[in-house]
Amino acid sequence: MLSDHDHDVVVVERRDDRVKQLEDEYIATVIHGDATRPSVLRQADLAETDVVAGLTNTTATNLAACTIAKQTNPSVRTVMRTVHDDTGEYSEFVDATFMPESAGAEIAVSAIETGVRTLSAAIGDVKILEVTVGTDAPVAGRSLADVSLPDGSLVVSGTSGESTAGPETELLGGHQYVVAAEPSVADEVVNLLRG
Repeated sequence: MLSDHDHDVVVVERRDDRVKQLEDEYIATVIHGDATRPSVLRQADLAETDVVAGLTNTTATNLAACTIAKQTNPSVRTVMRTVHDDTGEYSEFVDATFMPESAGAEIAVSAIETGVRTLSAAIGDVKILEVTVGTDAPVAGRSLADVSLPDGSLVVSGTSGESTAGPETELLGGHQYVVAAEPSVADEVVNLLRG
C-alpha cells in the first residue's frame, strides 16, 4: 500500500521464503537479515529515512528495530506493532504504536452484530483519511466554501476533530481534518491538503 502511494519502501526480512516472495513481487527494496542487528538495519540508509516501522508479530523485535533506528537517526519517526492492549506503554520509546488484532476484532464484531458497524468495516472502498494541512498547501487558510475539492471527496471534521465541517470551516495549516474520498480522487485530495 505504501508503494502504491509512491513511497520508497525498504523491507528488512530474515526469512528466506519471504525475501524470495518480496523480490518476486518487486514492490520494495529488500535487505535480507535481522533488523535487530544494527549492522543490518543501517543498510537501509537510516540517515535518509523518514519512518521506520517495526511490523513483526514480536513486540521486542519491533522495539529493538525502532530503538536502533532512533539512535542512528534521532529525527526518524518510529512506528511499532505491539501485541499488548496498552499501546501507550511504549510512548516514551516510539512515536506511534498500533495493535492490528484490535482492528481485526472490530471487523469481526461488525460482521457478527446487526444494525451497528464500525466505520472501518462499513466504508468499503471509500478512504477515510486524517490529513494534516500543509502550511504551504493551496487550501491553507481558506474556507471550504472557497475551495474546489474534487467530486467524490468530503471534509468530515473541523480542526482536529472538534466539530463537523461545513462551508465556513477554515483549513488551517498544521491542523488535522478527517476526509472521506473515493479511491480515484484520494491522491488529488491529499495533494491539495498537503501541498
